[in-house]
Amino acid sequence: MTELRALTSLRGIAAWLVVLYHIRGGIAGLPAAGERLLAKGYLAVDVFFLLSGFVIWLTWHARLAAPGAVARFLRKRVARIWPLHTVMLAAAVALALLLRATGRSDPAFPFAELPLHLLLVQNWGLTDRLHWNDPAWSISCELAAYLLFPLLVRAIDWRRVPLAALCAVAAALLLALHGAMRGAPTLGTDIPRFGLVRCLAEFGAGTILAAIFLRRPPLVAPVAIGVIAAIGWALGAPETLVAPATFAALLLALALTAGRPRHPLEGRLLHGLGEISYATYLAHFLLWKAFRIPLAAPVLGPGLIAVYLLLLLVASVVLYRWVERPAQRFINGASL
Repeated sequence: MTELRALTSLRGIAAWLVVLYHIRGGIAGLPAAGERLLAKGYLAVDVFFLLSGFVIWLTWHARLAAPGAVARFLRKRVARIWPLHTVMLAAAVALALLLRATGRSDPAFPFAELPLHLLLVQNWGLTDRLHWNDPAWSISCELAAYLLFPLLVRAIDWRRVPLAALCAVAAALLLALHGAMRGAPTLGTDIPRFGLVRCLAEFGAGTILAAIFLRRPPLVAPVAIGVIAAIGWALGAPETLVAPATFAALLLALALTAGRPRHPLEGRLLHGLGEISYATYLAHFLLWKAFRIPLAAPVLGPGLIAVYLLLLLVASVVLYRWVERPAQRFINGASL
């Protein structure tokens, strides 16, 4: 599959929105309007889930019937997510031991749960709080989606389903998510309880969006749906209902416009941020925690925030080039 550069850039933007969401409380002088805006950064994870289902279905739906393809798929997905996760988990263990050695034990690092985090099953209903490297909860849920994906492809071929039925099934999945969250005020409510269903519903909807994309529907359709959903959201419709629909429409619209001349999301800088986005996403939370420890201040001024963001950018590049990519090459190559 030819890369849709706009979607790679979208992943980078989403990763930095999650970063800003987590650090917003530590930014001195942040206006109330800015805080309210950044407080919605957790919704970028919903973009990740939709995008993951979209890209994985486009890449793999026609390949999984080949002999040994399921094993290759799972190996590549594990190679994509697990090595960097283990490196960051090791960094969290080192930080936890350092805190213990200095008499500052942190309840965010429960060693009894460490095996669950190492296996990436911590958010399968096995824990009741986010611990260790908090953002890894979504990677745990993604792993579940990867394991179920070959079953989905073998159960139904979205290419053979009429367009109207595809739209109906995608809508049903997102409605089911809204129902499953049982009146939760936001999509970020009680992640250990709702995170897995949130991921599976949106990942599944993403696979359907990919099949719709291949039919090349008119751009006006996702734009209209997105505008209607966003207006409903602004007027007070439940976030658990309209936010996924808004993001799904945005994703489809971006995919349909990808590759057009002067596309605002296909520049080199944004694309580069997209390529290192997984490292940014997994590194930012622990780096923020470690960065603040010696400063011993509840909020930081613009200068220190800029230093942290620069450190995160450098760390993302280093982790991508020297951990993430080499580990993928080693694991994928070792099994060929």
